[in-house]
Amino acid sequence: MSLRTVAACSLAAALGAGCATPPPPAAGSATPRAASKADPWEGMNRRIFAFNEAVDEAVLKPVATAYKAVMPELARQGVDNVLANAGDAWAAVNHLLQGKPKAAADTVIRVGTNTLFGLGGLLDPASEMGLERQNEDFGQTLGRWGVGPGPYLVLPFLGPRSLRDALAYPLDKVTSLPSLVGEGSNLYTMTALELVHTRAGLLAAGSLLNQIALDRYTFVRDAYLARRRNDVYDGTPPEIPDNDPPDAPAPR
Repeated sequence: MSLRTVAACSLAAALGAGCATPPPPAAGSATPRAASKADPWEGMNRRIFAFNEAVDEAVLKPVATAYKAVMPELARQGVDNVLANAGDAWAAVNHLLQGKPKAAADTVIRVGTNTLFGLGGLLDPASEMGLERQNEDFGQTLGRWGVGPGPYLVLPFLGPRSLRDALAYPLDKVTSLPSLVGEGSNLYTMTALELVHTRAGLLAAGSLLNQIALDRYTFVRDAYLARRRNDVYDGTPPEIPDNDPPDAPAPR
């Protein structure tokens, strides 16, 4: 793993992660009840959060808005499919690392179907065949291995993370499509496209957040922690004991 590759992917994809608004907890999912225990550095995190919001407002959001206005929806769907197909390949590896061979095999079949019959992933025939996407990343794998989330962090440009997810992030990014096929200027072009495309897909969510959240920082933090706990437990998180921090590690 080259330092240049990690740095380029981190900076480009980080802005998207930092400015992306995590979805609110789904109905019935476990919502963090003692967020302050998971957020011991709240003062620092809030300052970095404000910085990321300013960067988004000044740079990324206007570019993403223009991209969505210029790029036809069909083309944006194709970009989304290609990026997701590469993500599915890494998800298959993580399924296997988590001891879920059936999910890994299903995901491999999904990748093969979309690559062979979907014009290299531009189309998504696998979903039409009932092979639904099962997203996994290395942070979830660490959670399944019993690694706790650690403190909640807001990183410059990178945005919301747990310590566990921050440690897993470089490996997730170096296995992304831009890192795998891009070199030199192509790497920067592809990472920029991934970043802007991801942010464009979150424009509506950002508008909704402005309407419903009295404290954007708290809403994003709680939604992030709830979503990641839900991800680690594959959608069925147990109740959180009163003396446990949010997103306690999953049993092996």
